[in-house]
Amino acid sequence: MTSDEFVRRVEALRPTLYRVCRMQLSVAADREDAVQEAVLRAWRKLGTLRDESRFDGWFIRILINVCHNLQRQRGRVVPMEVPPEPPPRDDSRARALREAMNALDERQRLCVLLHYIEGYTVKETATMLGIGESAAKLRLMRGRRRLKEMLSEEVFGR
Repeated sequence: MTSDEFVRRVEALRPTLYRVCRMQLSVAADREDAVQEAVLRAWRKLGTLRDESRFDGWFIRILINVCHNLQRQRGRVVPMEVPPEPPPRDDSRARALREAMNALDERQRLCVLLHYIEGYTVKETATMLGIGESAAKLRLMRGRRRLKEMLSEEVFGR
């Protein structure tokens, strides 16, 4: 893969990368750092990619690992003060969905994001997350069920 091809593929993945980061990291600066670190790691390890058709999953796996590393590092540091993020400018349904997604267990949240929002197959999602297909299906089922519960409570006030 040439450097131009690498840049093109990363640019095409950019929206997905930030959505994956948003599901794992709450601070915008951490999300920026994670994407930059993932790009750097992927570039350095490009020689280990055996099949270029699997670039997306390979890169997202690197990003997920970087996010986990950042979460571990941030867990050891006591922040003095975290500036609040500006409120999103979207409708209440999108906000409710985002809040419900954030309330999911991280494993379910990543599965739901990659499969339903990003459009990857169950097999691709499982590969990116380093789990079996049956585990991915189970996480998707539980995530759907939990989202349905939370969103019906939001809508119907149960």
